[in-house]
Amino acid sequence: MRKTNWNDNWLFWNSKDAFALVWDIPQNARKIDLPHDAMIETTPHADSINGGNTGFYDGGSYTYVKFYESKPGDRERNISLLFEGIYMNSFVYVNGQLAGNRPYGYSEFIVPISHLLKEEGENEIRIQVKNSSGKNSRWYTGSGIYRDVYMLTGGKTYVKENSFLVSTEDCSEEEATVLLSANVMNGEPVSMDIAVCFELMDRVGKVIAKERKIVSTKADSESKVLSRLFVENPLLWSEDNPELYKAVVTVSVAKTEDNGSFSQGEILDTEETTIGIRKLSLDSRHGLRVNGKTVKLRGACVHHDSGILGAKTYKEAEYRRISILKKAGFNAIRMSHHPAAPVLLEACDELGMYVMEEAFDMWTRAKSDYDYNLYFMDWWERDIEAMVLKDYNHPSVIMYSIGNEIPEIGTDEGSRLAGKISALCHKLDPYRFTLASINGVFAAGDAVPQITADVASSVGESDDSINVNDFMTIMDKYMDKIVVHPEITKRLDKACAMTDIAGYNYMTARYVLDNEINPNRIIVGSETYPPEIAVNWREVMKFPQVIGDFTWTGWDYLGEAGVGIPAYNFGEGGFGAQFPAKLAYTGDVDITGFRRPLSYYREIVFGLRKAPYIAVQNPAHYGEKLIKTPWVMSDAISSWNFDGYENKPVIIEVYSAGDEVELFVNDKRIEKKKINKEDNCRVLFETVYKPGNLKVVSYSKGEKTGEYELVTAKGDIRLVAEIDENTSKGDKHVFVNLMLEDADGNTFTDRDETITAEIEGDGVLLGFGSGDPKSQEAYTGNVTKTYYGRALAVIQRKSVGNVALKVSLDDGKQIKINI
Repeated sequence: MRKTNWNDNWLFWNSKDAFALVWDIPQNARKIDLPHDAMIETTPHADSINGGNTGFYDGGSYTYVKFYESKPGDRERNISLLFEGIYMNSFVYVNGQLAGNRPYGYSEFIVPISHLLKEEGENEIRIQVKNSSGKNSRWYTGSGIYRDVYMLTGGKTYVKENSFLVSTEDCSEEEATVLLSANVMNGEPVSMDIAVCFELMDRVGKVIAKERKIVSTKADSESKVLSRLFVENPLLWSEDNPELYKAVVTVSVAKTEDNGSFSQGEILDTEETTIGIRKLSLDSRHGLRVNGKTVKLRGACVHHDSGILGAKTYKEAEYRRISILKKAGFNAIRMSHHPAAPVLLEACDELGMYVMEEAFDMWTRAKSDYDYNLYFMDWWERDIEAMVLKDYNHPSVIMYSIGNEIPEIGTDEGSRLAGKISALCHKLDPYRFTLASINGVFAAGDAVPQITADVASSVGESDDSINVNDFMTIMDKYMDKIVVHPEITKRLDKACAMTDIAGYNYMTARYVLDNEINPNRIIVGSETYPPEIAVNWREVMKFPQVIGDFTWTGWDYLGEAGVGIPAYNFGEGGFGAQFPAKLAYTGDVDITGFRRPLSYYREIVFGLRKAPYIAVQNPAHYGEKLIKTPWVMSDAISSWNFDGYENKPVIIEVYSAGDEVELFVNDKRIEKKKINKEDNCRVLFETVYKPGNLKVVSYSKGEKTGEYELVTAKGDIRLVAEIDENTSKGDKHVFVNLMLEDADGNTFTDRDETITAEIEGDGVLLGFGSGDPKSQEAYTGNVTKTYYGRALAVIQRKSVGNVALKVSLDDGKQIKINI
């Protein structure tokens, strides 16, 4: 079917009163283009009903309207609307009649509309979104039609939507067998012969394999057509070589030739998709293999929001995100905790990033008062089908997580339900693996008091009056003992019985135990604490059945406000973070795409960086006790700018894979330290702050392996604007990095300034902000304050004409950059 982007020219307003008799379009309706996030346009506030879950942003009820001009014959054609994601509880009306609805805010869904169109003339397409029923999420969701919308059009004989599926049955560097299938619908009132042609094409469009089949179809029937194509010397898809092919299916009238043979006549429909030829295998001896090669997943959990863009999902934003994560050493992402947008998967296909897709964050038990739990039992099968069919042709997707930290998964009914969900995934897609991302503590259920008492007793803590409230304190100190408790083991045996892989959230301590008692259990660290990557990675590399580690998180996100913010007073960060905190602040990369110190630490642990790295703890809090959660290592930043703290004590963090590191301040040797195994690639130095340069040299077996230097920015501030290196020429959405620098290019991390942006030419400022987890400026405005000397602007080009970004400081200094 023909697929036409339908993002332009919508009317939008905040419904508030959705009384059914009120069906007019209010005067305050405004014209917008999709994708759109109504939530990011609101002002976060301390009294938000969602609290820190969504970063103190509120949802609401919204209406979107677009008009479609019917042409004669449209009612007899196949016309549908494809929505890639609407958050949440969406209802689609055509000329006032309900055409379809979807409760889940992350599922792609198709709504047929032909039968509701006028014979000729203007039709109103109205989408109502109801995201105002109190807390319905543990993270920032956005509101409204935040992903792309398409119109699908076709004749009476066509390829059924989401039925053109391509998979690799077998492959090597010498040959491959590719299975293609499509469901062809004959909507004519008579039987007919049709020609179905399958083709595979390489990157330059050359046909490398094809087959034509003649299919006899009945009137008003559906026929599934299969083809196995042999490919000689295929270019196999992997993280290192993300080679892609195009698959095409064409449906034509079967024309009878004079000699009795058939040929292709009039083309009735065509579908195409991008695929990769690759084979997955899994066993406890070799772990995960891609094309026969063992792969350890260096994983990043990510949420779906696009930082200062809110939930709005753009192709360029996802390509940029995946490109930055890959350069930082990751080879896999986990989409947490819901199905990914198609453009994100396209980016992973093209750039070579493995994907753990995830279906749900809850099943039959709620985590928020009004979450998807309300609809799960009625909708889970349709939502699983939508996820799998969306992902099927993407080579980057290698496994499906059927749920995240599901409390009931260790119960009898929970285990049976896990079996049903996993079985449906396998039925729809037999070529990928399933898992559940399990938190053993959450799954412990009514065993929590017993576990708490046992662990407290074993470590000499008083077990008098132990109750569930004490569990958080015990858990923070003794998680490694908790997760190996026999009660958790018993529940994990049930929880893991029905999936291919056991996903362990924060249970690295179980790897040794399970290697002994469950040697055939394939395990992945589906969610882990960032500071523990050195210990985690050693365990991953030690056991072949442990296939990888996914940190929480690779990219910072809106919502779960403050969980990763270092604090020195209650309420500033951590679990007690108060407004105006709006970011989780757990990411290796901040919301603007800037890599934080833990990102470089991880790269060193992975063995992908030889040079050392320096981060410096804030001297303003020297000697104070840091209030931190397990997601926080320290408050260190990579900077040697601390104006006002000259000659004051300071702690230097040095990350290195060497066995010795040597520290210099202004070329004066401070100290040389050994790095032992238990140091986990991180050592601390104490000195005093002296502006100038801070340098570290690393050694291995006496040989220099690299060095790293920080230099104090000095003199006048220059405002610098650079188009992001991950932006390509011709991109509709352009990312511009803004920095406060000195004449030598050193960033002033301690002299943040308020900056104002203006667009000249045919463009729009879509987002403007910084990585500050407590920023109070609106991302949709044109004024922001830098954070550690940095900010980001996102510009949308409206045409091929000239567009420029002009940014100014309060003191009148300006810079202008042509897009």
